[in-house]
Amino acid sequence: MATCSDPGCERLNPNSDKQTSSLTDIMAAMTTKDSDGSAANGVRNGGAQAKRTHLTGRKLSLQERATYQSSGSGGGSTHISPCVARRPTVESTRVSFSDSQNCIQLNQYTLKSEIGKGSYGVVKLAYNEDDDKHYAMKVVSKKKLMKQCGFPRRPPPRGPKAAQGEQPKILGPLERVYQEIAILKKLDHVNIVKLVEVLDDPTGDTLHMVFELMHKGPVMEVPTDTPLSEEQARLYFRDIILGIEYLHYQKIVHRDIKPSNLLLGDDGHVKIADFGVSNQFEGNDAMLSSTAGTPAFMAPETLSDKRKSFSGKALDVWAMGVTLYCFVFGKCPFIDEYILALHNKIRTTSVEFPEAPKISEELHTLILRMLDKNPDTRITIPDIKKDQWVTQWGTDLLPLEEEHCSVVEVTEEDIQNSVKFVPSLSAVILVKAMLRKRSFSNPFECPSRREERSMSAPDSLLIKSSTGDGPREVELEDLHEDELSS
Repeated sequence: MATCSDPGCERLNPNSDKQTSSLTDIMAAMTTKDSDGSAANGVRNGGAQAKRTHLTGRKLSLQERATYQSSGSGGGSTHISPCVARRPTVESTRVSFSDSQNCIQLNQYTLKSEIGKGSYGVVKLAYNEDDDKHYAMKVVSKKKLMKQCGFPRRPPPRGPKAAQGEQPKILGPLERVYQEIAILKKLDHVNIVKLVEVLDDPTGDTLHMVFELMHKGPVMEVPTDTPLSEEQARLYFRDIILGIEYLHYQKIVHRDIKPSNLLLGDDGHVKIADFGVSNQFEGNDAMLSSTAGTPAFMAPETLSDKRKSFSGKALDVWAMGVTLYCFVFGKCPFIDEYILALHNKIRTTSVEFPEAPKISEELHTLILRMLDKNPDTRITIPDIKKDQWVTQWGTDLLPLEEEHCSVVEVTEEDIQNSVKFVPSLSAVILVKAMLRKRSFSNPFECPSRREERSMSAPDSLLIKSSTGDGPREVELEDLHEDELSS
């Protein structure tokens, strides 16, 4: 994934020969084009719901959206509700192998070129034969996820069990991962990237997570000499606010908000991606004790030796403040070549604002309130939603929490179906090699150690059986890929 080039930020080489020319500037993340469409942020004007104007099903471009927003009566804006029905998760019912040397076939997905890299693996372009669409498949390490991410935290009870005060059962490490995946698959918000499907290698370390593919990629690259205009930054930031509020409503903290994890849809809306270091929490907030995320976007309390725990929601607000600073200035507020010096600046140095470009006093104040080094006095999401700059002095209010958030409930069946199991990747490669050679001997074994051909069956190989009385003959023509996968 492409991100800021400041110390501690990840970078993907845009000239990598693994990327196709049509993808070099549009994907570094994990997401698919949503044919259902999405809607703009709803608003309230003067405490009353604005009258909604009927629109066609065509998605608005960012320029059209800005024009439409400014045409509301009294300086207000008319929006479409962000609550749209989510498409059902794709369910795979077969496992197949491709006899191609330059691609791997996992169920209905054909894995193509590498389009990004992350902390826990790579992102590949994946073509879905069933719906004739491209997706972004993130190949991640389960060990790293369980060790470094928030997945091992026990999720809170939901639904009827929560009302009855019933304690959730204790889950094993991998079960916790599947529980988290089941929740992520059900997240349904216009400003959150959708996890479509997960393919699991039960005998190996890899999870294949299939996401929407956002063709326009991140909202911006950092650093850049062409930052966003203040109004464009405001529109994008409003989407981030609603996305984060929705995640916090679902008791999830993201922990890695930054421009490269904010993907731009065809309709001009921003969607939050990459939940690799996210945490679930119980109660009103997550009290965390470990550091995670991108160093340049980390909050000062996570770098302090004095604090043993810190608020997860406050971490997201700090990262949102750094991101907003990047939007309007094209660089991070704290930069240093050395990681320890960077940490020291984040903890002790005041935020400095460049002379150009010139920003409004209201935006200046909001950034300072979000980058308050004291998490106890840092501005919160409810207050950010009412901020003068965000709402244009109260004329363009964001929707209330209950208008765009609903609780995601996950059943035992959802957890059981959270992943689709596929054979070990090494087994896939082995079988592919065998199919190409039309031989079921070990393709990696020295020729001198291979079994001699049977004189009674010239087109077969003698295969030593690990059980039984001796070698047995298997004719290649009688075996098919379907039998191998069963």
